Amino acid sequence: MNWDRVQGNWKQLKGVVQQKWGKLTDDQFTAIGGEREKLAGELQEAYGIGKDEAERQIQDLEHVIRSAANGRDSDPRPLNARQ
Repeated sequence: MNWDRVQGNWKQLKGVVQQKWGKLTDDQFTAIGGEREKLAGELQEAYGIGKDEAERQIQDLEHVIRSAANGRDSDPRPLNARQ
């Protein structure tokens, strides 16, 4: 997935992202602004995870967004249970 598309639609995707990572505040979401590296850094800080794990979770988010854009969701779990 082209991350530029995520960044360009950050405000529309905010709800999906907040479901997945509920520890992140509105201020953090605003500061991230759809920038992948900033998202990874905030995830590392908020959840106490390493860079590799943050990247894996971001890739999972990309998969969810891609599936939703294609009209299907291959994971039956609620978004907030996919961490």
